[in-house]
This record gives sequence, C-alpha cells and structure tokens, in this order.
Amino acid sequence: MTLVRRVGAELEFAVSDPTSFMLGVAVARGVPVDIEALTISIDGRFLEPAELIDHHGSRLHVFDADPGTLRVSYAAQVTGRAPRADVDPVDLIRYLRPSRYVQSDRLVDLAREHFGGLAAPDAVAAVGEWVAGRLAYVPEATSPTGGAFETLETGAGVCRDFAHVTAALLRALDIPARLVSVYAPQLEPMDFHSVVEAHVEGRWYVVDATRLAPRASLIRISTGRDATDTAFETNTRADVALLRLAVVAQADERFVDDPTEWVELG
Repeated sequence: MTLVRRVGAELEFAVSDPTSFMLGVAVARGVPVDIEALTISIDGRFLEPAELIDHHGSRLHVFDADPGTLRVSYAAQVTGRAPRADVDPVDLIRYLRPSRYVQSDRLVDLAREHFGGLAAPDAVAAVGEWVAGRLAYVPEATSPTGGAFETLETGAGVCRDFAHVTAALLRALDIPARLVSVYAPQLEPMDFHSVVEAHVEGRWYVVDATRLAPRASLIRISTGRDATDTAFETNTRADVALLRLAVVAQADERFVDDPTEWVELG
C-alpha cells in the first residue's frame, strides 16, 4: 500500500509596520505532493507570494505585508516517498565548515576525545547516542541566538539545539552534516521539527538525537547549514509578533523507530 501523509501549518502574526516576509513551510520540491494549498492574508486581504527554490529543493515564499494581522495557512498531502537525496560534491565541503549555530571549530577537542578513531558509520551512531544522553529536551532552555557550544554548556534545548550539537560534533570529525527542517508524524509535542543528515558512504542518513519522532515518517521542508537556512519564518524591515502557531503531521500508518537502523528521508 502506498504511504499517505498529510501535513500543514497555521500561523498568525501581528504586523505593526510594513514588513518583508520569507516563509519556509512548504514541503520541498521532489516530495511527491498530490494536493497542496498555501493561503496568505493580511486583515482578510489575500496576498500572492513569489516562490524561490534553492538547489536542495527548499521552497521559500516571499512577500511584503502592510500593518495588520497576517494569517498563513498551508496544507499538503504527500503520497509515496521522495527519491534519495543527491550528493553534491560542493555540499561535502560546505557541510564540513563551521556555521552560525554549528560551531564545529570550537568542539574539535571534545569530538576527538569522545569519538576519535571511530570510522564514519560508527562515529555517526555514537554521536547520536551521546547527544541523546547528554541533552535534556527543555523548551524553556532554548535561545534564538545560542548555538551548539552554548547548548552543551546548558545541557538542554529543543530539536534545533539537539541538531546543532549533533551536526557540530560530526563536522568536527570531518563528517559532512546538515540540518533539515521536517514535518514529523507522531512527533510529541507536535511542531516543526529539526534533524540532521550525515553523509556516510555516498548517502545522507538521518540522525535525530531527540528520539521524539520516527525517522521513516519525516517529510523534508528545508535543508541547510543550520537554523539560519531552515527557519519557518524570516522577516525584515520591521519586527513582528507571532500570535499563533499550529502544526499538523499525520501518516496513514504508524512507525517504530530503531536508532541503530540507517534511515534516509523520503
């Protein structure tokens, strides 16, 4: 039977001054979508965004909004699975470098102390297990400006923090690693979710140290260096207030996740 997954998001913002928005809520190009709808309105007046697509298939919807209450509604039905992610040789360089939230250069000594000498497959598994045991999932502990180094100091965070630490340790071990924002059926609590893809032997495998959702259920939204590239919303020219966020992700079957298995996004 073909797998069917249904996902969506509802967002509401208070906009006090003219603002430019960039939304990253649509599933990535290449995901087999057979039904999809995105509506954006400001005080009931509908806006038409432009769509921009990067080389990973991440889809950004960009538009300008005047002051008012901005509402965003997205829904999609995914039937089947996406093809295996391509391996771009440039990405194997890009995702070895430190980035804004993935400060791998500051964690080289720690990575070598705990995982030095392990080959890539074993190192990836060991890093995921170590981060899962080292960090606590505490929403109040996360910071919009803190990266992997700061998360290790506090010992707690949310999915993006777990992902930043995982990616930082992998890059410090010379294993390319990137962040992916996903829709995650069976995730508790339901929200947008962040995981890591690690490059091992020509494939991108999913590592999720939170252990909060089965990896086989995940649907790709955006892919990049860290949360900078995978945020569900970015705005410029003015500050806005997020009034409401509700995410839905459902599958027509239930999954059981074994952290020792190698899983690719699909």
